[in-house]
Amino acid sequence: MGKIAFLFPGQGSQTVGMGKTLAEADERVKSFFDKADEKLDFPLSKLIFEGPQEELTLTTNAQPALLTTSMAILAFFKQSGINPDYVAGHSLGEYTALVAAGAFSFEDGVYAVRKRGELMEEAVPNGEGTMAAVLGLDRDKLRAVTDEVTKEGNSVQLANLNCPGQIVISGSRKGVEIASEKAKAAGAKRVLPLDVSGPFHSELMKPAAEKFKNVLNDIEVNDAQTPVIANVTASEMASSNEIKERLIEQLYSPVLWEDSVQKMIDLGVDTFIEIGPGKVLSGLVKKVNRSVKTYSVSDEETCNSVIEALKEEIR
Repeated sequence: MGKIAFLFPGQGSQTVGMGKTLAEADERVKSFFDKADEKLDFPLSKLIFEGPQEELTLTTNAQPALLTTSMAILAFFKQSGINPDYVAGHSLGEYTALVAAGAFSFEDGVYAVRKRGELMEEAVPNGEGTMAAVLGLDRDKLRAVTDEVTKEGNSVQLANLNCPGQIVISGSRKGVEIASEKAKAAGAKRVLPLDVSGPFHSELMKPAAEKFKNVLNDIEVNDAQTPVIANVTASEMASSNEIKERLIEQLYSPVLWEDSVQKMIDLGVDTFIEIGPGKVLSGLVKKVNRSVKTYSVSDEETCNSVIEALKEEIR
């Protein structure tokens, strides 16, 4: 059997009720939700379990909610004794991956992403920045479009390179609108505006990145115990200094997800397990390479079926 990677989802995968049945059934799982409430001095678990969805979706809530839920599901899954050779997460999910790899404590992770969400919200007033998914145009052609629009004075950049033919652009509202039209003219099949509160992973996030340095200086960052594939470089990061640098850059740099998945495959990974709500990352992995195995774990049922499937293979 080849190597295993654990993947952790980012913003957009949050749903009301995620992790609830597991928390009711398992004290260890419940303890993560309790610890998050205590650290943030805010009833996050109530918002996760009961909603409303609009409030859960706010960046400042969605980020700690996803990290908490994914770590709680991981705690349940780890009882199987299955361990990863590599971990990675999409955008916010990179923080979950780093907590899973021992780079910082769960409490510090929850605190950091709550602050990250606040700084991202503050960086650009609501409505002034946005994002859009561009389908069916390669990255070089799309980069030429965004560079041209930015040069003309309307900031827009590539934000998430998710899989072949799916790239998210991010920037000022006008920049994204103009780039969307130009992308279609350049041959994009479709452009879908995204329902987000800001221009994440764009140059407009640089003020947030500056302030975020102080947040990272407030918490203890350790070397990772499991290699983490970084969003910014699509290569391994392990030392605490590098982790800090990459997390600051990540706020305004593109998420190289397709390259990260390819890197793990090149390193011998043939089994990807998405841990957390939803199946977004499993779907993206399949689009990068059809021949690898993908699983997603979000509750007791999916957990048990994945453990069964992997035990069959290990035998």
